[in-house]
Amino acid sequence: MTAQTQDSGKVALVTGASRGIGYGIAEALVARGDRVAITGRNEEALKEAVEQLGADRVIGIAGKAHDEAHQAAAVEATMAAFGRVDYLVNNAGTNPVFGPIAELDLGVARKVFETNVISALGFAQQTWKAWQKENGGAIVNIASVAAISASPFIGAYGMSKAAMVNLTLQLAHELAPGVRVNSIAPAVIKTKFAQALYEGREEEAAAAYPLGRLGMPEDIGGAAEFLLSDRSGWITGQTLVVDGGIFLKAGVH
Repeated sequence: MTAQTQDSGKVALVTGASRGIGYGIAEALVARGDRVAITGRNEEALKEAVEQLGADRVIGIAGKAHDEAHQAAAVEATMAAFGRVDYLVNNAGTNPVFGPIAELDLGVARKVFETNVISALGFAQQTWKAWQKENGGAIVNIASVAAISASPFIGAYGMSKAAMVNLTLQLAHELAPGVRVNSIAPAVIKTKFAQALYEGREEEAAAAYPLGRLGMPEDIGGAAEFLLSDRSGWITGQTLVVDGGIFLKAGVH
């Protein structure tokens, strides 16, 4: 946080934020003056992210997103450190398989849904009970364009993200009027998580986008920051597609 940035008085919990999209969102929230709790599986990577973001404004809670004990511990630690949790960003996700769903191991499919969908519901339940039920707030779920189109070779991931879009609708309906719930559906963002989709062919991959480049974590950070602000105070239950214009291409959607 720069000397010019005032404390917003708001607190966010961002899951899966030691790098990539989650880190980009945490960075945007810290920059506007929020205090932020971030989670991640790797304790060392998490510590490094906290130092980079600013240990005076950020805490890290290591654990696996699908672990209910971790979900509870993350919210408890946020409340203990900051006294509130206004915003939740469900970003933690996994995509451990690349191939046709006709040959997909069902155990892997369950793992994908457990991490990408059930964990998001768990974090939402914990945040609701701890703060948002009585005080309001906002939730942003990170989905994917894979949720709204066929997704060759990452079908299980796409299915889980489609479920997350519907989870957004269910929560938005149930938690209104105090809590707004929206989701963001990014196209390919330049992160380690998405490397397989562009590594060794980035120029070719970027050429498919009308805006001429792949997305960056800060692109999603800006969108999330907007949805977690009073400027979006009359928006709930929506999925914001952030795709560099890729769906403008004939036949993509």
